[in-house]
Amino acid sequence: MNVVRSIINYKKVEGMKPHFLVHDPKDSVGVAVVEIKVGDKLTGFCLENGEQFTVEAKDPIPLGHKVALKGLNQGEDVLKYGIPVGIATKAITPGQHVHVHNINTKRW
Repeated sequence: MNVVRSIINYKKVEGMKPHFLVHDPKDSVGVAVVEIKVGDKLTGFCLENGEQFTVEAKDPIPLGHKVALKGLNQGEDVLKYGIPVGIATKAITPGQHVHVHNINTKRW
């Protein structure tokens, strides 16, 4: 993805202070850009096209970790950058923390 285009898209969302960023419109997860608490009403947007997302946090999510944008079934691919980066090891609901406790990597 072109960094300049990402910056331009970021500026399209005037006044919005996102809690998470999404790299590709197909992604099933976003990346936290702030510390997130349970119950927080989260807003985020896609760097590729400026699409906005909202979800309620079901778990605390550390800065840099993934938040589920949609429900995932056990065995379903987790998409980030528009490609599968992991497989859900159990069902994941929107707003949950997505990390080593509920996904396995697709690298090995």
